[in-house]
Amino acid sequence: MFHRFPVLALLVTAFALLAGPALARCSKNLVERLGPGTQVASLDGVQLAADPSGSRAVITFLGHSSYQIDTPQGVRAITDYNGVNGFGRKPDIVTMNNAHSTHFTDQPEEGITYVLPGWPSKPGESEAHHDVTLKDMRVWNVPTNARAWYGGETRINGNSIFIYAVQDLCIAHLGHLHHRLTPEHLEELGRIDVLMVPIDGSFTMGQPLMVDVIKQIEPKIVLPMHYWGRYQLDRFMGLLAPLEPEFVWPDTPTIEVAKQSLPDKLTVIAVGGEGGG
Repeated sequence: MFHRFPVLALLVTAFALLAGPALARCSKNLVERLGPGTQVASLDGVQLAADPSGSRAVITFLGHSSYQIDTPQGVRAITDYNGVNGFGRKPDIVTMNNAHSTHFTDQPEEGITYVLPGWPSKPGESEAHHDVTLKDMRVWNVPTNARAWYGGETRINGNSIFIYAVQDLCIAHLGHLHHRLTPEHLEELGRIDVLMVPIDGSFTMGQPLMVDVIKQIEPKIVLPMHYWGRYQLDRFMGLLAPLEPEFVWPDTPTIEVAKQSLPDKLTVIAVGGEGGG
């Protein structure tokens, strides 16, 4: 059911050792490594394989721009949480962007440990700043701009790219990004292994520009989101063709990604099927 990729542990290790300071934030271990024999959490029927490094996650597409990320120590995060996405037990961490009501909620359910809005939400704030750690997951944000509603002015720092690090596996969600990234953005992001990318081509940004952003970040895996039909997915894949990506169409919205088995070349996994909802 889960799609495995070629094991390139030696290459990944060598890359991490040679990486510059911009990669360090998302390449060093975030918590003490799990010891032999550690009992991993059962995730509502999805069992993570025993991995001494703990650098792995189960990722489930929930629709639109929402993914559920589960870690070996049982931490659950939901991206672009709108109060109704998700299933099973409640999440521990939720991140939101305020592009429109499918990306956020003003009434998150009680008991969530961290609720992280990606836009200035407190008096006097000019941009959102978050950096939280819960067990084996660390989450922080990189503020970017957001497209205005109905032709209004651009919302400066109205969007956030959120990064979810499970030890040294680094997952990023672009939110409602609508511009290329600056060197400063890339410095803050560091190395990204898995990138969640809106491919609608209109409400966020044109697909050619989004492909440019993928080239800037250079992830190993791209998970398309925020699209409504096979046409958008096919066009996106056509624009990516010069990069010669692998394409995986899983038979489930849930995949398992491990640092030790990342693909050697760019791989696009269409967990949203023909339409991201």
